Amino acid sequence: MTLWLARHAQPLIALGICYGQLDVAADAEATRASAAQLAQALPRPLAVITSPLQRCEQLAQALLGLRPDLAYKRDARLQEMHFGQWENQAWASLPETELTAWTDRFAHYPAGASGESVTQFMARVAAALDAIDTNADTLWITHAGVIRAARLIAGGTRAVTRADQWPADAPAYGQWCKLAVGPGR
Repeated sequence: MTLWLARHAQPLIALGICYGQLDVAADAEATRASAAQLAQALPRPLAVITSPLQRCEQLAQALLGLRPDLAYKRDARLQEMHFGQWENQAWASLPETELTAWTDRFAHYPAGASGESVTQFMARVAAALDAIDTNADTLWITHAGVIRAARLIAGGTRAVTRADQWPADAPAYGQWCKLAVGPGR
């Protein structure tokens, strides 16, 4: 089966701000444009699962307006990584000592002192991936971090121990990619 991974549109927050699980809206026009493109590309039938954060739900709602054959459900496991006290802070303003501690102990360091570690985040995304019905194509409407983690997990990597192992690439805002997912991944 194919897992479609769609990233929400541009969030309405200043550039350079760490927003992780901060519940911010996405640009409405960009969301509509993304939904229009996605609606034409998606197969029928399709299961749709979305992060409950509003920037993802906006895309789900816009998509359903164009594709009434679809329905969606929310799954909190598809939320972006929780960055603890770093959320709503400028990345450039974070103390270098904290960022260094995070990258030096990447697997187990709780981001922002009270957020998730990469190990916790990967386990959460792996649990969502393991729960997919491999008999039906599925769309996740989610975030860049979740897409990166899902790609790693689908490729056989369930643990990342070093920061340099974390992929830099993800679909742009409002874009998507596909993964082949099947039994025995």
